Amino acid sequence: MKPPRSMREALRQELADWRLWFARALVVAAAVAAGLTVVGFTWLAETASSYFTALRLQAWWAPLLAAPAAAAAVVWCTRRFAPGAAGSGIPQVMATLEKEVGDAERGLFVSLRLSIAKILLTSGGLLGGLSLGREGPSVQIAAGIMLQARRLMPVGAPVGVHGLLVAGGAAGIAAAFNTPLGGVMFAIEELARAPERRSSGLIIAAIVLAGLVAVSAHGNGTYFGVIHAPTPGLGLLLPGLLLAVLAGLAGGLFSRLMIASLSGHSLDPFSRFRARRPVLFAAGCGLAVAVIGIVTAGAAFGSGYGATRTMVEGAGAMPPAYALFKFLATWLTSWAGVPAGIFAPSLAIGAALGNDVALLLYGTQMPALIALGMVGFLSAATQAPLTAFIIVMEMVDGHAMVLSLMACALVAYAVARAISPPLYATLAGFQLARLPARPVE
Repeated sequence: MKPPRSMREALRQELADWRLWFARALVVAAAVAAGLTVVGFTWLAETASSYFTALRLQAWWAPLLAAPAAAAAVVWCTRRFAPGAAGSGIPQVMATLEKEVGDAERGLFVSLRLSIAKILLTSGGLLGGLSLGREGPSVQIAAGIMLQARRLMPVGAPVGVHGLLVAGGAAGIAAAFNTPLGGVMFAIEELARAPERRSSGLIIAAIVLAGLVAVSAHGNGTYFGVIHAPTPGLGLLLPGLLLAVLAGLAGGLFSRLMIASLSGHSLDPFSRFRARRPVLFAAGCGLAVAVIGIVTAGAAFGSGYGATRTMVEGAGAMPPAYALFKFLATWLTSWAGVPAGIFAPSLAIGAALGNDVALLLYGTQMPALIALGMVGFLSAATQAPLTAFIIVMEMVDGHAMVLSLMACALVAYAVARAISPPLYATLAGFQLARLPARPVE
């Protein structure tokens, strides 16, 4: 056994390795660039949504033209120029981390070109009022930015492709949600299946740094506001359990529906038509989303951020059956083939479920149940309970409800797991089917 090095020797060795410091500088620079890119993407997405809202307020029927046109145009552009940008973006990053994906195939899933395409195409979907989130796409965008640092890494650098992809994907979550801790947990729970032990501290630092860039741009405020809920007591136990089971059932059904719709193996007439005429099918989905949005007085359009914030702050009521309508609009948008995330819509659906359960119980514990609904549905849909718990806790400043949020996330996850396989892992498997066939040796 070697004797421990003196502090002076350890410091000399640390400072003497220029490759280590150069790699650290590259990772830090890439993390800042990823954070700034996600901030810019956020601005573009919100600008697109505001233009659609202005158009809708000018003419109630405008979404009937805008949504189908946007869905058809985005799907055509995606299939023609950037097939790897379709969908959420999280499955692509997860697929890239698999061992069978080599350097030559990595560009099918994550690259700078796909990051740019993802920004433009997702914003195009929001310009048409489609029901999608920008958080999942931010994962693929930030991973593509971080991966560029690999080109400049010296031989023997302590950070490899796996570490850069994990850091980039998690940095996207941290910057999009303004939740650095949520990004770290996302890296641990969803991405870092075999983390690089030597560089784990540097990876976490990059994730937090990207999140802090977003905090600097958007301010150190909570994403949806503060949940003003009394200290949870026994009175919340039965309503909370009912909501957790309900959210688990709804989230599991949503996950199963997404997998069946996007697998390409379904034999129903709609799936066959989607395979033959994908652009026309996307236009039909866009028209359905437009009708749903009009029925809900505009609440089902876009990411659902406004509706969720309204419920969290208690500033207004949602239309009847809003949870069902948002569920359908989000599923149809994803089924259309538009680059679209589900995180923000899932939070809106969950908040609406919590709101409905509270109204069923004559308005009791409404703020707490809204927060529990958010964490329950997000946990069930993504089957990432720890990530969902931390993200919601950070977004609504729900530290007084830590144990309740965690319990709801775990119950909803257990229910959803009995209904559906993990959404992102399954979709990542579909992505791997795009790999070119290897020659038989």
